[in-house]
Amino acid sequence: MFSADDTIVALATPPGRGGLAVVRLSGPHAASIAERLIAGAPRLEPRRATLVRVVSRGGGGSGGSAGRGEGEAAPGAAAALDIVDEALVTRFEGPASYTGEDLVEFSVHGSPVIVAEVVSAAVAAGARLARGGEFTLRAFLNGRLDLTRAEAVRDLVEATTPAQAKMALDQLQGTLAERIGEIEGLLFDLTAKLEASGDFPEEGYRFISPEEALAAIRAARGRMEALLAESRRGRLLREGITVAIAGRPNVGKSTLFNRLAGVERAIVTAVPGTTRDLITEAVMLSGVRMTLVDTAGVRSTTDPVEREGVLRAEKAIAAADVVVVVLDASAPLTEADADLLDTTASRARVVVANKSDLVRALRLGQLTETRSAAAGAATAGEDAAAREDVAVSAKHGSGIDELIRAIARAGGVSGGGELPHISNARQIELLGRSTETLIRLEDTLSLGGSNMPEELVLADLREASDYLREVTGKRTTDDLLDAIFSAFCIGK
Repeated sequence: MFSADDTIVALATPPGRGGLAVVRLSGPHAASIAERLIAGAPRLEPRRATLVRVVSRGGGGSGGSAGRGEGEAAPGAAAALDIVDEALVTRFEGPASYTGEDLVEFSVHGSPVIVAEVVSAAVAAGARLARGGEFTLRAFLNGRLDLTRAEAVRDLVEATTPAQAKMALDQLQGTLAERIGEIEGLLFDLTAKLEASGDFPEEGYRFISPEEALAAIRAARGRMEALLAESRRGRLLREGITVAIAGRPNVGKSTLFNRLAGVERAIVTAVPGTTRDLITEAVMLSGVRMTLVDTAGVRSTTDPVEREGVLRAEKAIAAADVVVVVLDASAPLTEADADLLDTTASRARVVVANKSDLVRALRLGQLTETRSAAAGAATAGEDAAAREDVAVSAKHGSGIDELIRAIARAGGVSGGGELPHISNARQIELLGRSTETLIRLEDTLSLGGSNMPEELVLADLREASDYLREVTGKRTTDDLLDAIFSAFCIGK
């Protein structure tokens, strides 16, 4: 586990060459170590950027500083030191800093050589190299961030789309923590009333009736379920959606894949069965990160290599968030087409009539007729946006913009509306467990009638509350913190 008792140092900006780089120090000796790295050792005023010369006093480079006393610089001594760079240095006093402790940031020129010199000089002066996520962990331990905000920091750093960045920023500003806090407040109030009732069993005092307790539990569960209803869209926006492009051979799947990917990744020929393996490409379409998967043409075959490709295609279709079923609009619907439409009837999908630039033998209206009555009944209650038909010409590009919008709608990640408040798999799982506990508790109260077993109710309420406390980090373990923060980049 991390130690929060020493002073840590790390590059806080991406490694490599750039105009600027930020080296961050945090801990009880951050200011004194920083002053040892500055020629003349001026006192750093909090929240005021100071232009300084950064020096190495540890004997590296030309060795001019070897044997010099700690933090001591006689007049004119700077000339004998190793001048590393000119930099802007800003000091932040704890607890009013990112980590909640004393913190100093050096804005130096973005040369890897300069960064390495500054970090090495800080280590020689008493700092320790930070581990991944250690700055944000200290912010959590010092009460500057709860766990939902800390996880949002990583999501914001790793965001690759505008929607991901906005959602992470929303969570960083505390909207999820606020909604979880409201639910915790409902459960806390109910727990307090039940505990008070339990303190006077013989007197018969009851501070809340079973009906009122049941209503409070239902109110808390309703808020949880509202959050969980957003979770699928939130997870897909955060992680991106997987889109499998499926169809029989030679309907234009690979051409469509290349068109969407914006690069010639898949081989396109007139020979059926060219694609034998899965080809993937991560792209950003309609503001959403999508992983496109080009699959082998689905058909019966005796070729063992092609058969393996078909098996992999079937697995990719089963695992995809959205299936794009490609049909050849210039040819009549085949039995293989109908089979694939039936197989994917219960899935979020877009049916594409490709080769719309050729003589049309297939109309979009026919596609609805191919869906079996069973499939139609199964999907009758679903959002119509989850199943769409689009005519395109992958070769010439017509209809592609409409197709991209249809994929986003089918995946439930289209633009518009309020962004989800919850997107993290860990948070979703814990919220789900808390909801299940309240559902169980509702059943207990409903069966118990007026004889409310306070002890059993309190046990379930505490369990439900504990799950919520794990979401925000009020209740956690060292192993969990290590797992979460070790996934952060070093310097954050």
